[in-house]
Amino acid sequence: MSSDVAELQELLAQVALRDRAAFQELYRRSSPKLFAICLRILKDQQEAEDALQEVFVKIWHNADRYAAPLASPQAWMNAVTRNLAIDMLRRRRPGGGEMDAAERLADDRPGPEEAAVMRSEGRRIEACLAQLDPDRAEAVRLAYVEGASYVELAERFDVPLNTMRSWLRRSLIKLRECLTR
Repeated sequence: MSSDVAELQELLAQVALRDRAAFQELYRRSSPKLFAICLRILKDQQEAEDALQEVFVKIWHNADRYAAPLASPQAWMNAVTRNLAIDMLRRRRPGGGEMDAAERLADDRPGPEEAAVMRSEGRRIEACLAQLDPDRAEAVRLAYVEGASYVELAERFDVPLNTMRSWLRRSLIKLRECLTR
């Protein structure tokens, strides 16, 4: 068992005992990944933020239900998050109603001009990412698009944690410089 898994298990055990400091640390460590799950499912930042808050309320109240032999702590929290986000998605769906009313709803997709600007920005970002070393570009994508933690990235790329932090910091500086040209 990795030290990260053991630490998360210990934090959940402390949260089950209503330890606020452990809860803060658990939030600090796991909220980026859980927020990414909410955002991926709900596709709305405000709703994803609301969902994340509800997720941590559930974790606070149900930490004693976590069973280490059945799942890793991250898998358990991911499942709590997915289930809550899917429930919110189901509640969002209209429960029927008139078909004519559905036809009158505004299309929330970007218009042609906005879509063209977004594609242009996406191409600029991709071009700037292509200027980075492939490992660093992949680390940036995993961290800032997929929500991977520094620890996960350091393990994946087999580098020390501080090296990964430096990779990401320097890569972001290079991207910012590239995008401002």
